Amino acid sequence: MILDGHIHRMVASKEREPFLEQLDAAGVSGGVVMSLPPATFEAIGETAPAEARLEDVLYWCRPREELYPVFWVDPLEGDALSQVERAADEGIAAFKIICDRFYPGDERCLRVLAAMAEAGKPVLFHSGILWDAKPPGQYNRPVNFEALLEVPGLRFSMAHISWPWTDELIAVCGKFLNARAHRAEGVPELFVDTTPGTPPIYRREALTRLFTVGYDVAGNVFFGSDCLAPGYGSEHARTWIDRDRQILADLGAEAAVIERVFAGNLRRFLGLEERATDYAIPTPGTAPASD
Repeated sequence: MILDGHIHRMVASKEREPFLEQLDAAGVSGGVVMSLPPATFEAIGETAPAEARLEDVLYWCRPREELYPVFWVDPLEGDALSQVERAADEGIAAFKIICDRFYPGDERCLRVLAAMAEAGKPVLFHSGILWDAKPPGQYNRPVNFEALLEVPGLRFSMAHISWPWTDELIAVCGKFLNARAHRAEGVPELFVDTTPGTPPIYRREALTRLFTVGYDVAGNVFFGSDCLAPGYGSEHARTWIDRDRQILADLGAEAAVIERVFAGNLRRFLGLEERATDYAIPTPGTAPASD
């Protein structure tokens, strides 16, 4: 099974069937579908009020059990906390945040993240360069997400392998893993969303560094395409799936690791599966870890 961890709603269409057909054409069973954007993101998509965004994304995910609705929240909106409560009550699977004019550690953002963690819902973050014709890169550097260590029980992902700051992201991954050794209780858990991001010329290098740095990341990485609903690019998604599978195989990844990158880890991120046995990709020059 293949699940796509990064599908956007950007146009307020009701035509679901072509989208489902396009998923099938790519060999993708489902994945997360992120709602239409809040008002501040009119430059990149068709925005809608909170209630309309919620109803819309629930509608788009209804046809398949493997489609998981994600509600996009702007934590600086005055009613952000009530939006979180309402969406959680309606069965939303996760939340989406893009830091376009605030840092992840902004007190207003941390307050909303605490509510999301309390509701048991994970958060998908943009990270790295953002194609929005504005200058928000400063807010999306991976090191800024260290502030989320102060949100007990939070599960969050960082998209696009934080390109071009992929090395910085890997260091932040190590930071969060190390934090568990110091205070295991309630330490937030960081997942890496491999959505491009990284242009093809950088892809092998980025995945090689991520998986062979020596950190236990194999259970915390999931695939995403950045495709749209509707307009899911089947050929685009299939190209990235095949490329990533080949890179992971070349790195010596076990079949179980590859399966989890393309399905199981996303389900665990969403709270639908328990953590599986850890499978390590051997660091170059070392022997494979034993089971």
